[in-house]
Amino acid sequence: MNTRFLSLVIVGMVFIGCGGTKNIANDLAVNTPIVSAIHLDKVADDKVPVSINPGRFTKETVVYRLPKVIQGTYAIGNYGKYVDAFKAFDYNGNEMQVDKIDTNSWSINDAKKLDKITYWVNDTYDIEEQGGIGKETPFSPAGTNIEPENYVLNLHGFIGYFDVLKNNQYKLDVTAPKGFIRTSALQKMGSIASEDGRFETSSYIANRYFEITDNPMMYGNLDVEEFQVGDIKIVLSVYSPNKVHSAKSLKETMFKMMQAQKAYLGDINSTPRYDIYLYLSEGKEDSPKGFGALEHHTSTVVVMPENIPEEVLASSMIDVVSHEFFHIVTPLSVHSEDVHYFDYNDPSFSKHLWMYEGVTEYFATLFQVNQGLVETDEFYNKIMGKIQASRQMNDAMSFTIMSENVLKQPYKDQYLNVYQKGALIGMCIDILMREESHGQRGILSLMKELSNKYGKNKPFEDDKLIDEIVAMTYPSIGEFFNDHVIGDIPIDYNTFFEKVGLEVGETQIEANYILMNGMPIVSGNPQDGTIFFTEMALENSFWVEQGVQANDVIKSIDGKELTLQNANQLLQEVYMWEPGKDVEIKLERQGEEVVIKTTTTQGYTMGEGLIEKADATDTQMSLRKAWLKG
Repeated sequence: MNTRFLSLVIVGMVFIGCGGTKNIANDLAVNTPIVSAIHLDKVADDKVPVSINPGRFTKETVVYRLPKVIQGTYAIGNYGKYVDAFKAFDYNGNEMQVDKIDTNSWSINDAKKLDKITYWVNDTYDIEEQGGIGKETPFSPAGTNIEPENYVLNLHGFIGYFDVLKNNQYKLDVTAPKGFIRTSALQKMGSIASEDGRFETSSYIANRYFEITDNPMMYGNLDVEEFQVGDIKIVLSVYSPNKVHSAKSLKETMFKMMQAQKAYLGDINSTPRYDIYLYLSEGKEDSPKGFGALEHHTSTVVVMPENIPEEVLASSMIDVVSHEFFHIVTPLSVHSEDVHYFDYNDPSFSKHLWMYEGVTEYFATLFQVNQGLVETDEFYNKIMGKIQASRQMNDAMSFTIMSENVLKQPYKDQYLNVYQKGALIGMCIDILMREESHGQRGILSLMKELSNKYGKNKPFEDDKLIDEIVAMTYPSIGEFFNDHVIGDIPIDYNTFFEKVGLEVGETQIEANYILMNGMPIVSGNPQDGTIFFTEMALENSFWVEQGVQANDVIKSIDGKELTLQNANQLLQEVYMWEPGKDVEIKLERQGEEVVIKTTTTQGYTMGEGLIEKADATDTQMSLRKAWLKG
């Protein structure tokens, strides 16, 4: 997860392979495709009926499960919670006894007679407000949507697995209105129209349950663009309920970004097809609120607010999608046994979130300056932002211990640091390797070597990875790991900046309209329910020019009343303001109304920033060039 706005979270999904097999040779069903069906033509009460036909069992008892946890979210989703009316039927059509073991699991006795199971699935988008983001309601890009114009089919929310048949092939039939546009990277076997021509059933094939969870779909009133980047076919599917944005308007941005990523990665193996699914949220009470993305092996699901300005959406998509695409390096090509043999209902976690998410986020930041998409000053500002954000977390916590225990407290609350300090760990390793190799090697070359050694079908042993990396690199890398990744010593970033002729100093930096130096310039009064400007607003040149004073109460923004209840949503809109926007803000100052009508300009403040040293040596400048452009 990456924080992009005030509370926007981005999640990268990790790759899994098939789990270890059990002794199931005596099951006839083991050689039979599991025939599953999702009936978008029979939606009732915002629920979709699902049927599962596993073939014939020889076992007395079987257990069917939906995931408790899915790869890459590092949080409990409990997808079984959204299943209603779970029923099993024998070959005579009689209903069988089903015992619910836990939230996500159902046990069926006398399984030799089992013909099929059926159940209804509720979506997660429209109940996020009830469950609350972070309260075991799935993060929106990992969730599901059921509405007349759009269906977000993260299949782990609809299709489960039998314990004994996790490695079986799946045949998936999805029936939907004929006019629906449908996109999926799953192998399509064909389509059949209904007799009346109103509906169409598309059939897909998945080689194992992993491919079910790893290939989301989107159905409905979509806007789709396809384009080629090298040898990769990119399919961009956009759902904008009010047609505010389109796939066509984003196509050029995505093309340039992915072209730059391909150039940066070089000869690292990629995928022949990559799908980007973008759902734009209307901001209503029943709309999804967890903005960000979830990565899959060959796709990503992105959720963003629909009212986001076009240029901000384009910039955010570069940050978000580039992060997810870089997961083709790690953990897709380089991952541990915990990832490869992932257990959806009793998972164990790798020690190496510093690599899976941290290095991935570092790549997504570095490639932009490497390929000329941003200037060095913007890159430096992003690095400083990560340093400031990481210092608000526990900076004296072992990263490997946190990773292994990420679902537990106190480690769970530190997860977001994988995108802050985790990326900075990647940066430090990169600079160290550049220094040791006189600019010839960096963390990208290390990941290429690891990818060649392992690859997507061969996991590494979790406890041995760091020793392997040290053996492949330099003793200084081992010291860094022992002190700052395995150990809990905070990193002195000045030591690494010095190597590349940079220093941290006070400088004029661009200021956001609501956040400065990682802190909000407004606060709330719970007694009277108001939001007001703090003293920090007086350090923001834009608001100073508007005559704002400390303790000014913000009554409305562009005609919308600001309250504690809607503050998160409305202030996110302010966060996304760009220069050149006409705005109107009504304030209350000592009982009197003050109205600000203006056009936004770029604000500035004084703060910590990365500065290129005027007296940097040739060696330092050469190393800096290798780091940023090598």
